[in-house]
Amino acid sequence: MRGKTNRTIISYKSLDVRLTDTADEDIFQLLGSNTLGSKGGMRHQLMNISEKIKAYDNNIRFASLYLRKRLTGTVGLCYRKISTSGHTYHSSYLRYFSFMPAFQAALDSRGAENIRRKDERADTWKEKVLEFIRKPDLLDFHGFEKDARHVVYAHVESMNERSKNFIDLVGFRHARTFNTMAFSRFRPGRSSRVIRLGEDEKGKMKELLSEFYSEYSFYSDDLCFYGDRYYVVKDGNEILAGLSAFPSSFRIIDMPGRRGRFTMRVFPHIPFLKKIFRPEELRFLVFEFLYYRKGYEKSLQELMESVCDIEGYNLGLTWQDKESELHEVLSTAIDMGALNRLVETKPAIVLARFNNFSEGEEKPFFNQPAYISGFDFT
Repeated sequence: MRGKTNRTIISYKSLDVRLTDTADEDIFQLLGSNTLGSKGGMRHQLMNISEKIKAYDNNIRFASLYLRKRLTGTVGLCYRKISTSGHTYHSSYLRYFSFMPAFQAALDSRGAENIRRKDERADTWKEKVLEFIRKPDLLDFHGFEKDARHVVYAHVESMNERSKNFIDLVGFRHARTFNTMAFSRFRPGRSSRVIRLGEDEKGKMKELLSEFYSEYSFYSDDLCFYGDRYYVVKDGNEILAGLSAFPSSFRIIDMPGRRGRFTMRVFPHIPFLKKIFRPEELRFLVFEFLYYRKGYEKSLQELMESVCDIEGYNLGLTWQDKESELHEVLSTAIDMGALNRLVETKPAIVLARFNNFSEGEEKPFFNQPAYISGFDFT
């Protein structure tokens, strides 16, 4: 049930910190107006936020800051169980992070030093906001015990110094690096071998995915059938490749490099190019939970192109660990299309904080490729 968590954590002068498990209109408005990314990288705004928050059901919490009863910032954390090296752990993903400019400086490491000089007390609003990341048991997630092993993690653009400074405050460490990869077709074709996965095959598909990602870290299959849009390439009864595809969109504010500026200026004014790129509303499919049977890597290209045609899109985006086999396959064995060649994307990083872990238990998170959920970006 939603709406059970709604409490004020601290009142400090004219500031309040409130914990809720729902987003009201003020939170939606703040998140929708927030520009993600940093100067020199791709800067964009999220769309369809309410739909995504609804999908997290009771596994999301917002720690929100109010100044004189007016919302000035919020942090959203999503609970899920993740698997790494055959072990399952509790985790919270730092999904949303948006503060008004006056409060942003206070949440990076340099601003924090100034605050500490002015006020040494630990019960300030900043400390209470950060405490939810340091002590995730305070988030009231069902079934999570106080002393259990728990990973809190975030995805941050490598050039976003402000976000990295904030993350330094709560003891996050750089675990993995990943890239955005774009698949595009001006006129996608359809293969008769591509079909939507049937309800009776979802259990089998979960098993195939679990085996495929068994050497990954941060893997969770909670949303693998989100929207009931899991497609497969089949040869008889054999599944050769599969992926989840659901629609999403960004509002693009800026793109890096000469090619990015060229794309922003030129593509929207050429009829066949704007099929794959319109900055005011970049429509795309999120491709995730990719799977292929060994030896059938090329089937992913057949699958992605067919799914674009079936769903009526010209663009699909996926996020892959730079050192994963999937990244290598998509980079070398698949023709990803024009946009992937034209647009320069900056690497992003996985940052994590480990609560109640031994050093040996932490190592696989640094040594194994990370599963990157496209749902978490859109």
